[in-house]
Amino acid sequence: MEIIELKTQIRKTTGNGPARALRRHGRIPAVLYGPGQKPVLLSVDKNELEGVVKGRQVSQLLLNLIIQNGRNRKRTAMIKELQANPVTRNFLHVDFYEVAMDRKIRVSVPVVPLGKAKGVENGGILQVIRRELEVLCLPSSIPEKFEIDISHLDIGDAIHVEDIPRGENVEIPADTNFTVITVVAPKVEAEVVTEEEVEGEEEAQKGVEGTPETESEE
Repeated sequence: MEIIELKTQIRKTTGNGPARALRRHGRIPAVLYGPGQKPVLLSVDKNELEGVVKGRQVSQLLLNLIIQNGRNRKRTAMIKELQANPVTRNFLHVDFYEVAMDRKIRVSVPVVPLGKAKGVENGGILQVIRRELEVLCLPSSIPEKFEIDISHLDIGDAIHVEDIPRGENVEIPADTNFTVITVVAPKVEAEVVTEEEVEGEEEAQKGVEGTPETESEE
């Protein structure tokens, strides 16, 4: 897997005020943490961060953080959380998590169905139950995605987690052999007649039956 280089700088201030000041100057507050170490306060250039994450699966990015503080230090890390404004989508804060290249980590990998299921052509409905799968692997072995051929699936067929091929040294730590993708039969919706409609029809019928016949005038 590609390791992307990203420059960061040490920051010495915390709080909302300093964070807003950083953003005004085109930098995003960040923190680097990991097992057995104290959190390191950082900031990263907004444009550089946008360039790194654009068009990529953020949870799978493997980064080589260059920490600039008089002398450069390098840390291998992944993005644990990337906070953004829900309206403007501007980045607000990023959490980096340091990883060791020789230690397995847990990451989520997207599921991508390939082809058109036979059951869909027969009127069935394709259901993707799990759009992501959690895997356990070395940082260098993270799969980009799980591509699954669904063309053979008929109505009632399913693909379970144990059916999915995975790369060497990639584990899917599932407790049960759960369903990932299935094709179900279409639902037949019966016409629902409300109680009010039934009562209305009964009253109308009574009215017709109770109307006296009139003789026509000659």
